[in-house]
Amino acid sequence: MGANTCQSHELNNIMATLFFFLAQTPAPSPGAGGSSLFSMLPFVFLIVIMYYVMIRPQMRRQKEQAKLVSALKTGDRVVTASGIHGLISNVKDTTVIVKVADNVKLEMEKSSVTNVVKPTGQG
Repeated sequence: MGANTCQSHELNNIMATLFFFLAQTPAPSPGAGGSSLFSMLPFVFLIVIMYYVMIRPQMRRQKEQAKLVSALKTGDRVVTASGIHGLISNVKDTTVIVKVADNVKLEMEKSSVTNVVKPTGQG
C-alpha cells in the first residue's frame, strides 16, 4: 500500500506541475484562430506519454497482483507486504492463514501477499 501511495503522490505532483505550466502560458492572440489546435498538441502528446509511462504499467501490476491473489492455495510459500515469510495453511474468502513458525499462525488479508516463493533445487 505504501508504494501505491507514493506513486499516487508522485502523479499528483506531476499533474500539479503540468497545471502550473498551463497557467503560465500566454493567452492566444485574436488573429491566430487555426494555431490554437497546434498549441494544444504538445500538451495532448504529454498526456499520452504520461499514460504509457505511468498509468498503464500500474494497471498491469494491479492485474498481476489480482491474478496472484486469486491463485493462492494451501502449501504455497509466500512473502507479505510487511516482509513476513511463511507457509499458507488455510485459504478463506478474503483472508489466508500463514504459518510463520511452529505453533505460530497469522491470519491476514490476501491482498497483503506480494510474492509466492518458488521452490528451488527440486530433483
